[in-house]
Amino acid sequence: MQTIGITGGTGFIGNHLANHLVSNGYKVIIFTRNVAGHTARQFIDYALWDTGSNAADMNAFRQLDGIIHLAGAGIADKRWTKDRKREIRDSRVDGTQYLVKLLKEHAPACKTFIAASAIGYYGPDKGNSPFTETAPPYNDFLSDVCVQWEQVSNDIEPEMRRVIFRFGIVLGKESGAFPQFANPVKWGVMPVLGSGRQVISWIHVADLAGMILFALQHAELNGIYNAVAPQPVSQKTMMQTIAQSLGGIRIPIPIPAAALKLAMGEMSIEVLKSATVSCQKIAATGFHFQYPTIRQAVADILK
Repeated sequence: MQTIGITGGTGFIGNHLANHLVSNGYKVIIFTRNVAGHTARQFIDYALWDTGSNAADMNAFRQLDGIIHLAGAGIADKRWTKDRKREIRDSRVDGTQYLVKLLKEHAPACKTFIAASAIGYYGPDKGNSPFTETAPPYNDFLSDVCVQWEQVSNDIEPEMRRVIFRFGIVLGKESGAFPQFANPVKWGVMPVLGSGRQVISWIHVADLAGMILFALQHAELNGIYNAVAPQPVSQKTMMQTIAQSLGGIRIPIPIPAAALKLAMGEMSIEVLKSATVSCQKIAATGFHFQYPTIRQAVADILK
């Protein structure tokens, strides 16, 4: 039985991924600052990894056959103040640097490094073609973070195979973006943000977990892959799909861009921008999506 480490494994995506790995025959070690706050269960253990104090459980690292690096301060959790932007950047860049150092020094059996990035790398749409992995980075805060985040793991090669997934908007029942979309609809209103025409490149959390497992099991995968579903949708279409799935009357409520900018500050850029991203590269490897359409994803989440 192989042992796979997960940083950021106590969060929404990490929890889904840990359970998915265990159900497919892996043992999981979740690296966290708060080991005492979690109870080990069958095939899932917890081990110390604290980038703030540069402390880690070296014995846990020596057990690893692979690592999945998800840790980072939430992009949309708080308003982007100067301090918060520094925290978003440092938690990813400095955290990855520290992780790479530990892996190279204390994880001799670890041969696969899989890490998160984000489609914020690309910025807003520039034309009619979706972004592929070869597109250049944009020039804004989130793109700069993604560039640095990806670059600092370069040193893990050639000791380990390196796969980076640029996550789209991850949809699931418990957390992430979906409850924010769905909760107002349950109360009879359907918020339309700005024009509502901005394209959202999304992925169901089960497909994201499946994609990461696929990369773990297929040694031929290497480099950068977009983790998005085959059919991006507009924000308005997503809201309409949720409303149709819930049934009943839903009143569209336009929320002007100016109001979003006032309420959210710089972070409103991410809510209002259109980003059409291609999954062609990962699909060409043979990966199969369970939820390729927003209708299928919403139906599963709301069932």
